[in-house]
Amino acid sequence: MPPVLDPALWPSTALVDEAGVVAVGGVPVTDLVAEHGSPLYVLDEADLRSRARAYREAFVAAFAEIGAEVDVYYAGKAFLSVAVARWMHEEGLRIDTATGGELAVALRAGVPGAEIGLHGNNKSDEELERALAAGVGRIVLDSLEEVVRVAAAARARGVRAPVMVRVTTGVHAGGHEYISTAHEDQKFGLSIAGGQAERALHAVLQHPELELVGIHSHIGSQILDPAGFEEAARRILELRATLATTTGHLVPEVDLGGGYGIAYLPGEVPIDPQQVARDVARTVAAVCRTQGTSVPRISIEPGRAVVGPAGITVYTVGTVKPVTFTDEDESPRTRTYVSVDGGMSDNLRPALYGARYHAVLASRGSVADAVTSRVVGKHCESGDVVVHEVELPVDIARGDLLAVPATGAYGRSMASNYNMVPRPPVVAVRDGDARVLVRRETEDDLLALDLG
Repeated sequence: MPPVLDPALWPSTALVDEAGVVAVGGVPVTDLVAEHGSPLYVLDEADLRSRARAYREAFVAAFAEIGAEVDVYYAGKAFLSVAVARWMHEEGLRIDTATGGELAVALRAGVPGAEIGLHGNNKSDEELERALAAGVGRIVLDSLEEVVRVAAAARARGVRAPVMVRVTTGVHAGGHEYISTAHEDQKFGLSIAGGQAERALHAVLQHPELELVGIHSHIGSQILDPAGFEEAARRILELRATLATTTGHLVPEVDLGGGYGIAYLPGEVPIDPQQVARDVARTVAAVCRTQGTSVPRISIEPGRAVVGPAGITVYTVGTVKPVTFTDEDESPRTRTYVSVDGGMSDNLRPALYGARYHAVLASRGSVADAVTSRVVGKHCESGDVVVHEVELPVDIARGDLLAVPATGAYGRSMASNYNMVPRPPVVAVRDGDARVLVRRETEDDLLALDLG
């Protein structure tokens, strides 16, 4: 019996043939592994482009109704390569970068500097210099100290730097505490409640080398309730109105960040870009009307929501081992441990904060009964878990292929060489064709860095 693919988890082109083989972009995973090896990241180009368009069109349409323009920035931290940056630019998105390396990739892709933003809570002098040299459209300031540093760097180059100030709104949203980024006790931004945000905005206006183009907020990641975005927008717009009253400067743009949630497990419902765009637009219009201010230009930064469901990871099964243990009720229980040829080096999220994923047998059908399984990696850690719990056929065996959906975001971008394991390649598929975007690392690559 072939696996059933929940469309909320998988790329839109994913399907299962009569033999039970999963295909994406018209290419069976068995063919992909035969040519490119395993483990393997597979990225559906058409699906990725479609999701990018969906966010841009939803927000542009919703805010056009209230007389506001919108810029959509693809959050490169989710996954960035030269091809992906180029695709996003072709679909009308700008690129949000968080480091000099991400900035270098966006520039290599031909994205104009004016359509790139630079984030970071601890930007180096070199990163700021590169951003100014590239003429980035905005540098997002993250501290009072950075106001002075960017002003000095701009003065030295004889330019005026466009900047935004990142604020923490106090709106707590998202999943694990590691990815909730708007509470005050964390490293990002300047607190509205503590008065730091307003002080930073005033400080920017005192530097002629800086152009205050906007206020920025990011309230967290994997958010499935639009209410958090609405409340954050309200607080930022109130801060914007207060600044206009005290200084006469009405900030022209407000960035509401990203964090739009996706489905990881069967039955989960991802956030709807049209719904959240309409809800936030309605809030922005109402608050501006109450404050007596014009509606600002809006920007957002989806990353995971665009690339996450567009990617899957394919593994080859190695050891299959039933493990008997005693559960909390002191009852004997058996779980099948299915070891694969990757693990926490290609998907750190389960080990880092307990993220949950799904998996299916992808290389053949099976009529065997299902058994509760845990998919684990090959690394020297008991926490090296890929999928905590999933029903897999009891006849799963060495050499079978497993496919894990919704890994397009943060799989490759957070990958490591733990245990000296080379990182997998990223292969794009579309209309029956496959091409390598990022090649597989080799042991020679690893040894090339070791000077002995």
